[in-house]
Amino acid sequence: MRRWPRYRGQPTPFRFAHWDEAVSELMRMADCGEPTVAVIDEFPFLVKASPSLPSIIQRALDPTAQHTNTPVRLLLCGSAVSFMGRLLSGKAPLRGRAGLELVLPTLDFRLAAEFWQITEPRTALLTNAIVGGTPAYRREFTQGDVPAGPDDFDAWVPRAVLNPVRPLFREARYLLAEEPEVHDTALYHSVLAAIAAGNAARGGIADYLGRKSTGLAHPLTVLQDVGMITHEADAFRRNRSAYRIAEPLVTFYHAVMRPAWGDLERPGRAPAVWQRAQSTFRSKVVGPHVEQICREWARWHAAPETHGGQVTRVASGTVNDLAARTSHEADVAIHGDTGDGREALLAIGEAKWSEVMGVGHLECLRHIRTRLITRATATEATRLHCFSGTGFTDELHHLAQNDPTIQLIDLPPSTAANDSRMAADPQPSAEASLRETESRERAARVRGN
Repeated sequence: MRRWPRYRGQPTPFRFAHWDEAVSELMRMADCGEPTVAVIDEFPFLVKASPSLPSIIQRALDPTAQHTNTPVRLLLCGSAVSFMGRLLSGKAPLRGRAGLELVLPTLDFRLAAEFWQITEPRTALLTNAIVGGTPAYRREFTQGDVPAGPDDFDAWVPRAVLNPVRPLFREARYLLAEEPEVHDTALYHSVLAAIAAGNAARGGIADYLGRKSTGLAHPLTVLQDVGMITHEADAFRRNRSAYRIAEPLVTFYHAVMRPAWGDLERPGRAPAVWQRAQSTFRSKVVGPHVEQICREWARWHAAPETHGGQVTRVASGTVNDLAARTSHEADVAIHGDTGDGREALLAIGEAKWSEVMGVGHLECLRHIRTRLITRATATEATRLHCFSGTGFTDELHHLAQNDPTIQLIDLPPSTAANDSRMAADPQPSAEASLRETESRERAARVRGN
């Protein structure tokens, strides 16, 4: 507001009695001039204080308004996803008035690694498992502090994330507070804590909280509407689904920070807390995050020939083994079109971050495939994908060289080794990504040598 008079060439600052005057003046700011963009940021908070603001803007955009033909492009911005979505829905005042509705998602793993300028793949993935892809966390919330490499990561977490004087320290708590639909923040944080602890089904969340499952319908719906969690159908059983936290920082907060909050608020305790939390970090934070990245890679980045068809959906799934009275989890289940117009199970995969994958992991996938074949869900052509952040045994490499249905996918030794098939675009960039190792190409190289 202070710069507005200077822009308009006014000798004195504006003094508006109400929003009608302010919006009317705003829509006249480009009179007799070039097209001008006007931005109102944090719009949900303004509407919370002045509920009539959308209606006032509607009147300003009405065809009968005197300044309708002025070249002002009004952008309304806000981080409360559900609120911004309702601005243009149903009988909302601004329904039908918008010429653009743009939802800005967070950066995916590849773009986040490039944005953080982390070229070492393991460091990039571990960092992404904590801060996700929110651009503001790169500079504003960490003051530009970036882990220098693998040897610096364990020092970076206490000084940049677990440091009570850094804005990132309490950010996970504030994310819920800024959502207008969330009133009982304690309940919603408890639901998120249950999911972060590994409870993906509504029944498991209810047991964790000591509540009835039916009483969680509303908080789960609200968390899904505000984009805090996702609700994904099981790959093999449509009547079964899983809840997952969409923001990595929230998962990290509930798994690592919240249980030790008292210690973390006291200076100098962060390194000890971080040391104690290593096992939890790997199992509750990194493990699920790696599985999600593998699913995203399979859905959006892998070439169709990698899976043997055009991918239509990717999810995790549970396969019951009645004979053994147990169940098996497929971290990645890839469905797609093989060319005949029908959907088929193209591949199933297992993802491990800190384990060297061997024949035992492959046998588990084969066993799952066998169970699915008996249910006519899979075929012998269904491929087996092994995703590893650590590598594979020589025996598994040998089997993959002789079996085209076995695919080994791991991290590249450096960004320079990225395969263009794996890149979001064919141009090389400083990004951390998974590297596809196709057995047939590897066998061809061996024969060529």
